[in-house]
Amino acid sequence: MQALEQEHLRVLLLDRRNKVLEVVEVYRGSVNSSQVRVGEVFKEAIRKNASGIIVVHNHPSGDPTPSPDDVAVTRAIVQAGKLLDVDVLDHLVIGQGRWVSLKERGLGFG
Repeated sequence: MQALEQEHLRVLLLDRRNKVLEVVEVYRGSVNSSQVRVGEVFKEAIRKNASGIIVVHNHPSGDPTPSPDDVAVTRAIVQAGKLLDVDVLDHLVIGQGRWVSLKERGLGFG
């Protein structure tokens, strides 16, 4: 995803043993933004009966530093996951040769 010229948001659908069931592209944005509707993040997870997800998106700038919007949407996704009984295991931001785990940094997971 580091070579993509637009922001892409993908969701890894996981079974109970955290095995990847499928990777779903949820959004394709512009060079510097991607509007995310939280319901769309969970659409295929519910359909495929996934017990967990990992959210992944790229920053075409190459800098994987999470933006305030990244943190806010992560917080909303985590809250929705609790309501839907789908574990949100992480949100990763991919840059050029680097990545950041929002969960590892405690951003949006609380």
